[in-house]
Amino acid sequence: MGDYSESIIVQVSPDRLFAYLSDVQHLPSYMPRLTSARPHDGDRVTVTAHINPPDASEQDVTSEAWIHVIRDGKSLEWGAPGPHDYRGRLHVDEGEGAGSSRLTVELHTEHAEGEQIDHGLDEALRGIKQAAEQAER
Repeated sequence: MGDYSESIIVQVSPDRLFAYLSDVQHLPSYMPRLTSARPHDGDRVTVTAHINPPDASEQDVTSEAWIHVIRDGKSLEWGAPGPHDYRGRLHVDEGEGAGSSRLTVELHTEHAEGEQIDHGLDEALRGIKQAAEQAER
């Protein structure tokens, strides 16, 4: 089992950052392997990712996930069905200066891969920072 948490400062106001992250169609702009995210049926999302696993050929995979937008508290919760109990939560708080936010992402999975999860979490946070700051320009 693995629980992971990481934060980053984003030079976008908390309200604007949360609005950006709440639109699931933005997922492919900051999640490196995602090629599409289609919301449907309330909190359900169909996502497609392009992967290149070490033990299989390069391929596109499609799966179902859920995302709950919690406006009071500026949080999102998500998860995906499957054997690894993959789920997470992000929070948007005031940053260290006017117009900035602190974004914290927490992940839980039964399939603990340590360094690989840490790398993916860092990559996702940097992707969110870059995409959200560019969207503000």
